[in-house]
Amino acid sequence: MHDEADPRATLRAGLPDRYLTPEVIAALLTVPIETVYHWRKRRTGPPGFRIGRHIRYDPAAVRDWITEQAARDAA
Repeated sequence: MHDEADPRATLRAGLPDRYLTPEVIAALLTVPIETVYHWRKRRTGPPGFRIGRHIRYDPAAVRDWITEQAARDAA
């Protein structure tokens, strides 16, 4: 039997199972959705990216951004 790696596993390597939507970010941080959009417009929130017309966020990048915010506030 020929034992090759599943090409989907190669594609998924290093990718999260699911990217987050602006609505999920708002719910996660308990802020209004307008705040998330305002952060994006001013480039002060977690880094997001476009998939067509849709904004998505990498969970690892959001976690890093939250850590930076907490460290900045503690300083």
